[in-house]
Parts: sequence; C-alpha cells; structure tokens
Amino acid sequence: QVQLVESGGGLVQAGGSLSLSCAASGRTFSTGAMGWFRQAPGKERDVVAAISWSGGSTYYADSVKGRFTISRDNVKKTVYLQMNNLKPEDTAVYYCAGRTEVSLGSRERDYNYWGQGTQVTVSS
Repeated sequence: QVQLVESGGGLVQAGGSLSLSCAASGRTFSTGAMGWFRQAPGKERDVVAAISWSGGSTYYADSVKGRFTISRDNVKKTVYLQMNNLKPEDTAVYYCAGRTEVSLGSRERDYNYWGQGTQVTVSS
C-alpha cells in the first residue's frame, strides 16, 4: 500500500512561483510512475504532469508546458512540481497520484493511489 501526502500549496500572485511536494510511503513508489493532477471548482480532475519511475520520461499538459517541471527523488520517496509564472487559471486543488506501472500515464484511471490534495490559489 502507498500513502501520498502533498504539501506546498498556498496563495501566490500571478507571475509568481510555488513548489509542491508529495511524500510517499510504501515500497511501490520506487517502481511506479507518478503524476500531478488538478481540479478547479466545477471542473473535472485533469492531468498536469507525469513522470516515469526512472524520471527519464515526463509528460506535461499543454497548458503548463514551459512553466511547470515535475521531478522525483526515489531515495527520499518524493515527487515535486515546480510551478513558475503562475496564472489565475492555475488555481485548483492539486493532487499527487501514483501507479504500479513503471511507464507514465496521463489519465486519471491510470493511477492507483491518490493524495488528499493541496490548494493552489493564484490571484490576478
């Protein structure tokens, strides 16, 4: 079993930066891909970024390419999301997700484990 705990959310002005962390417990972390999703009020939960177990492959939603960077540290069992040049439309609850497969996934149903979410609010 894997437990995921996100941290690092908060309130930031447009153009600012935030760094999210997701600490994992459980053996599966080091062998599975990880992802970040977000859900804005009244909208579906969508993928933001994903990373393979080795960190060698990454995926980004078009809306965040060039602004967000996903990374992972398998020794620390932590995955990160560095968010730069934030926009008001980035406001959402951000969720960390894990899967047992080594290859990354871009769909919500690809993932087996979920964190509780952390709020990110970007003011204009």
